Amino acid sequence: MKRKSRKQVQSRRAIWISIIVLTGMVWSLYKLSASLTLASASIPSTELAVSPGKNHATLQNGTSRYKIVIDPGHGGKDPGAAGVSGKQEKAYTLALSKKVFDLLRQDPVFEVVMTRTDDTFVELGSRAQIANELGADAFISIHGNTYKDPDVSGTETFYYADDSFALAQKVHEQLVKTTGFKDRGVKKEGWQVLRDSKHPAVLLEVGYLTNPDNETDMLNEARQIRTAQAIANGIKKYFTEF
Repeated sequence: MKRKSRKQVQSRRAIWISIIVLTGMVWSLYKLSASLTLASASIPSTELAVSPGKNHATLQNGTSRYKIVIDPGHGGKDPGAAGVSGKQEKAYTLALSKKVFDLLRQDPVFEVVMTRTDDTFVELGSRAQIANELGADAFISIHGNTYKDPDVSGTETFYYADDSFALAQKVHEQLVKTTGFKDRGVKKEGWQVLRDSKHPAVLLEVGYLTNPDNETDMLNEARQIRTAQAIANGIKKYFTEF
């Protein structure tokens, strides 16, 4: 029996290796194609389609989907105001902001982002930048107020750009109605997070942590839930009525 030369053996081995590699590539492509087909078949009816020329996207049924940035004031090394009880503003703003976040994201027309989700420090300039880079339709900064006189109380809402006034007004109306605090009005002020925002932005001073009655209500869990609902309702009214 004639023995094969080393060159023939090597040639045949190379051919078999090529066949095995090609078979593996074909099988991988088949699996990839199948998984893509399965994924596309699983896309829910509310999947987003980008709406050219707009900051927000649209659902497949044509309803607009809005990007909302919730900004819990202070955080980390910046505690904010100290309340009558000694509780810090940064904890209050985070707790309330999370409730607003949870309420809004239940509605498919909103895509919601928070500037911080724990006790971390975020630079003022970075807060508005997050909203600007996202192309947010609204930026909501949540705070608790402070004053040397403990008798001073109430809710006030700030805006800077003229196109933010309607948002400020809608959210403020709902807040005052729900908190029952003194109505200190909607005011124009050049806070950095408002000045730096390229889209409608408001800063909410829900109440005075240095006022005993305001603070008691603000730190109450049930009251926080109602306050969060008021903020969410104000945002919804702004987008449905304007």
